Amino acid sequence: MQIIPIRELKNTVEIERRCAEENGPVFITKNGYGRLVVMDIEYYERTMQKMYEASLVTEGLADLNAGKTSDGRKTVSEIRSKYGL
Repeated sequence: MQIIPIRELKNTVEIERRCAEENGPVFITKNGYGRLVVMDIEYYERTMQKMYEASLVTEGLADLNAGKTSDGRKTVSEIRSKYGL
C-alpha cells in the first residue's frame, strides 16, 4: 500500500508510476490524515466490475431467501408444454 503526502501530487509522472507499480490505490494524506485515493484506470475498472458482480450475487441471494425463485427444469418443461416446443 502506497501512502504519500498531498504535496507530492505536483509530480504527476511519479504518481502515475506508483499507481502502475502498486497495481492498486495510492492513498494521499493531508496533515497526516487520509484525504484522496488515486488509482490506475484499469484497477478502477476491475474493482467496479467486481463490485457490480457482487451486487448481482447479493441480489440473487436476496431473491432466494425471499422465495422468489423457481425450479429451472420445471419452468422449462412448463414453457415447452405451453408453447408446444
